[in-house]
Amino acid sequence: MRDFIQALPKTETHLHVEGALPYELLVALDPVRWAPDPPFRDRAYRYASFPDFERILLDHALPWFTSAERYHEAARLIFAKHAAQNVRYVETSFHLPVSRHIGVPGPEIIAAIRSAAPPGLEVRVFAGMLRSDFAGELRPVIDSLHTWPDLAGVDLHGHEVMPTPPDARGVWARLRAAGKVTKCHAGEFDGPARVREAIEVLGVTRIQHGVRAAEDPAVLRLAAECGVTFDVCPLSNVGLQVVPALRDHPLPRLLAAGVRCTVSTDDPLCFANTLTEEYEALACELGFGRRELAGLARSGWEVADVPAATRAAMGATIDRIAAAV
Repeated sequence: MRDFIQALPKTETHLHVEGALPYELLVALDPVRWAPDPPFRDRAYRYASFPDFERILLDHALPWFTSAERYHEAARLIFAKHAAQNVRYVETSFHLPVSRHIGVPGPEIIAAIRSAAPPGLEVRVFAGMLRSDFAGELRPVIDSLHTWPDLAGVDLHGHEVMPTPPDARGVWARLRAAGKVTKCHAGEFDGPARVREAIEVLGVTRIQHGVRAAEDPAVLRLAAECGVTFDVCPLSNVGLQVVPALRDHPLPRLLAAGVRCTVSTDDPLCFANTLTEEYEALACELGFGRRELAGLARSGWEVADVPAATRAAMGATIDRIAAAV
């Protein structure tokens, strides 16, 4: 099965670049400050709450991401690991408030990340922001995002206890009109109503997580009918106690309802996971066979921002690998 997973040309469509910081970079930066094997990177570790997770992530990521050069150095190692797993396409977001915090314009961060991609790996960079950022000092930056030529899209993320600002709808519509892909984190720590909001109010067809939609058949039908894709991160959902164990994950129900789903790692800094391990865990814990795993890989290419010829070629390769087995 590992050889089969390795052979599949894969995509990663839900990855936070700050949350993907290779931990070994921190150890090399200050081996006294950063222990080689912190408890939170153990697979059995469970975060007590989203704020607990966010605190640990920021406490470790912010000391590293202080310049565009640091973004490039981290991305270079992140993408090298993707290439080693036969990942051919990555959508990653950077946290827009960090650009203001370190005084580096967003376009410079985007260029630093994109220039770190090795040959054979397509990278698209998204700007991520919190729901609270719409009313803050970042608003002028948010209102200019549609003019950033190398920005692939935007992602609304953060803890779902925050209400979605009413004017986010207009901002997201303007960005789509400018050719940007719009995403939204929903259905992770809040229920299916937030998934419905993301679809009907924000107009997105790309939802990060979305797993709580399984609690409402009507929301599942809506997602399927609207062609919405859930970019699911199973091991993250377990570590954050969105689900009690991987065997309880609703991914099979999402797929059975006709919702297109992809598989990603979310924040490998905090979960010590790889995309290969995500696929292996689905095989071991949820009984996914080669056909199901190939389907997940194919779904990633169906939503990837690549030429139609590339999408068709990757789909044909996946079909050929699945048929050979």
